[in-house]
Amino acid sequence: MKLRIFLALLLNSFVTVFAQPNTNTELDSLYREDQIYFGITYNALKNLPNGVSQNSFSTGFHFGVIRDFPINKRRNVAIGLGFGYSFNIFNQNIKISSSTPTAYTILEGIDYSKNNFSQQLLEVPLEFRWRTSNSETYKFWRIYTGIKLGYTIASKSVYKGEPVNETHRDLSGLNPWQYGLTMSVGYNTWNGYIYYGLNPIFNSVSSTNLQSIEMNALKIGLIFYLL
Repeated sequence: MKLRIFLALLLNSFVTVFAQPNTNTELDSLYREDQIYFGITYNALKNLPNGVSQNSFSTGFHFGVIRDFPINKRRNVAIGLGFGYSFNIFNQNIKISSSTPTAYTILEGIDYSKNNFSQQLLEVPLEFRWRTSNSETYKFWRIYTGIKLGYTIASKSVYKGEPVNETHRDLSGLNPWQYGLTMSVGYNTWNGYIYYGLNPIFNSVSSTNLQSIEMNALKIGLIFYLL
């Protein structure tokens, strides 16, 4: 009986010793990185019409999930495909009215305290990802580049000034679809982020003071990733 117990314990020890490396190998072959993200950006407008300028600080808030698909054995090169939400404010001096068609007026010589428009978008990011990670390292360098497609689900303009305050929702003059190039670069927690819009924020018929509005977005800030 004692011999059987000894052999059973010995067999269990061998199984434990040899099974452990296999478990690590399995974990190594399955790990993924950076599948939850959130970020904050400064939102700038490019290709401004004559007389148009930004004022105050324009912000953006972004978060979502990305499925990581490693494409090499080391799993430090991957494709990321995700789904997210983005809220963006643009403070500037184009007043948007609700008349039909929508009218855009450059605010000159008018006393006002606030004027902006905002967008809420559902987004689909697609990234090519390179990093110096492995299954046991949580601090590593990363460079992620890609494209992001967004669809506007809500929009609003706010004006506070003379002669009366105005607020308008679901702005018909905005392009419902937004798309642009993205890049994030950093180490561990801190990662710089940039988005450059490839199409105008406003649609092709939008104009102000006989100028077409072909502004696009440039967003610069920080992005944070979690497993």
